[in-house]
Amino acid sequence: MPAGDGFDVRSLAITLRSGAVLPRHRHPWGQLVFACSGVMRVATDAAAWLTPATKAIWLPPGVEHRIDVQGEVAMRTLYIAPDRAEALTSEPATLEVAPLLRELILHIVRIGMLTPVRPEHDRMAGVLIDLIAEARQEDLRLPLPRDPRACALALRLQGAPDDHADLAALAHAAGASLRTLQRLFPRETGLTLEAWRQKARLIHSVACLASGASVTHAALDSGYRSVGAFIAAFSRQFGVTPGRYAASPSP
Repeated sequence: MPAGDGFDVRSLAITLRSGAVLPRHRHPWGQLVFACSGVMRVATDAAAWLTPATKAIWLPPGVEHRIDVQGEVAMRTLYIAPDRAEALTSEPATLEVAPLLRELILHIVRIGMLTPVRPEHDRMAGVLIDLIAEARQEDLRLPLPRDPRACALALRLQGAPDDHADLAALAHAAGASLRTLQRLFPRETGLTLEAWRQKARLIHSVACLASGASVTHAALDSGYRSVGAFIAAFSRQFGVTPGRYAASPSP
């Protein structure tokens, strides 16, 4: 995405099939990654985020990332010029997409791009930046360990949240003892191994709920045997009940 070409905001609308991968890349522009249907996994070296239809990921200019598609995804992405992006957070973040922001994203996608030489476009870009800056940040960030053995286990747990395999066996399969990985996870992610596994499950459940799953289905698909235990853990993690993440209609 070239910078300095006379535009403030550019857009991309594309439908991606389940399993599609956008390999590691970076943009000189900031990127607001939004899926109006489906779920995407956005990953950097340091962390991974899931983007269900009610959320978006803000990626500042220059952040290298990879996108993995889960289910068919209607991606509606906005690229924001570096000078405009300076008003936004310099760290990647999951943002709540309120109805007004959602409609503005879709409207800009229909226009294609915003140029500051047109006053109405300049005003619209300003409103977009204000709405992104004011959007509530959501704790859907899953920190990733750097150690190859811990990273292998993390990817295994994230990819199969409903797997009840013993952690000691999974640690052995990753090439380390459970005790070693229990030391590595807090040091490299800030979470114990057990807490990391639970957060991975709960973030997965957010994607399930936003895709239209019932609370019971989301609980079971995320590895919880008890719906009551799932609701309690979800509420502790996010401060709201699972119903808060119900699916929103597609455009």
